[in-house]
Amino acid sequence: MFERGFVTYSNASKSEMLGVPFWLIEKHGAVSEDVARAMAGGALTHSQASLAVAVTGIAGPDGGTPEKPVGLVHFAAGRPDGPMHHERVVFGDLGRAEVRRRSVERALSLLRSLL
Repeated sequence: MFERGFVTYSNASKSEMLGVPFWLIEKHGAVSEDVARAMAGGALTHSQASLAVAVTGIAGPDGGTPEKPVGLVHFAAGRPDGPMHHERVVFGDLGRAEVRRRSVERALSLLRSLL
């Protein structure tokens, strides 16, 4: 059953809705392992969910850098009583829609692996 979802596109929403410390975003960037883990943890803290997944990335067409290229996506998923799992994937500059589509598939796959 789907309990709830959080759409936290902006840095402010990540902090306000999920409790991601703003200093963490400033230190590592919104697209990072640390922020993805904090987002998933925040989703668990701010809901009754038994599983949570977080996705943060650069779908394009703009926004990429040499260190964080278009197509980079960080995933984190976990349970309240277990470890937080993380995956870093570089899909490449496949177009915004395709990066988003593949991100959804990967996020659902990560959730399935925790069932």
